[in-house]
Amino acid sequence: MLRLLAATLVAASAALPFAAHAQSAAYPSKPVRLIVPSPPGDGSDLMARAIGDKLSQSLGQPVVVDNRPGAGGRVGTEAAVKAAPDGYTLIMGNAGSHGINAALYRDLGYDIERDFVAITQVMRAPNVLVVNAALPAKNVTEFVALLKANPGKYSYGSGGNGSSAHFTAELFKSMAGVDIAHIPYKGATPALTDVIAGQVVMFMGNLPPAMGHIKTGRVRALAVTTAQRSPLVPEIPTISESGLPGFETVAWFGLFAPAGTPREIVDRLRNEVARIVQLPDIRERIATLGGEPVGNSPEAFAAVVKSDIVKWRQVAKSASISAD
Repeated sequence: MLRLLAATLVAASAALPFAAHAQSAAYPSKPVRLIVPSPPGDGSDLMARAIGDKLSQSLGQPVVVDNRPGAGGRVGTEAAVKAAPDGYTLIMGNAGSHGINAALYRDLGYDIERDFVAITQVMRAPNVLVVNAALPAKNVTEFVALLKANPGKYSYGSGGNGSSAHFTAELFKSMAGVDIAHIPYKGATPALTDVIAGQVVMFMGNLPPAMGHIKTGRVRALAVTTAQRSPLVPEIPTISESGLPGFETVAWFGLFAPAGTPREIVDRLRNEVARIVQLPDIRERIATLGGEPVGNSPEAFAAVVKSDIVKWRQVAKSASISAD
């Protein structure tokens, strides 16, 4: 009887890889849910719907966008963590939900790197450093000199405590060695409005909300935050080439699945999305969000996430930023 039981267990365990392969080969046999950890209409949502429509066509099954906003992306991310790792629940994460939150919260209740598998980075975009147009500083070097000559006199706006704009500005403060106070707003629009009015002198946020104001001269763009200049605004230098070598922050959106999702499914999704982001209409949509398409490997995307988490934890520690 014991020999029979042992033989049965061995046979069952040997069959598991074949069952997993069969599941992957049949994928997808039902609709796929794509969680967006933010409200309809924001960048993550727009990107998810654009990619989801194309993915529905190539997979032969509907890709249904499920908006789960709240708590800076935690609500949607928690929903994705609890889902079965079978490829039928994905999440369009971003630099906040799957990067900054790991630094902002002492206890998320989940681990970004352990509990998710990175599929591919969909797009990346620069943040941009803009200042009040009446400020005498015409470049980053002059702006840093102005701040150092007037410690504590000036303030900057962000889209809120713990936002990408907040963390990016704190990294700038640390690397430049300047003293400039933080004024949090409820979004980029009111922060930019007060930069124009001179209530705060600086904003370091996503390019699209600032683009119109840059073109009309209502704010002055000093630099972008990526390592290379943006093809959308090639005339604007990088912060790294403007006196703070090594400075880099990137806004991004990317596709994740719960950890344990079969590699065959991950690879298929990655390959489909890498093709989709190069389609002319999708490239155009990405450009309207201030970015450029990526479509990298799961390993390369996981390295981006890991690097971001390390960077933002250092910023959170030095600036004493916490949401707990």
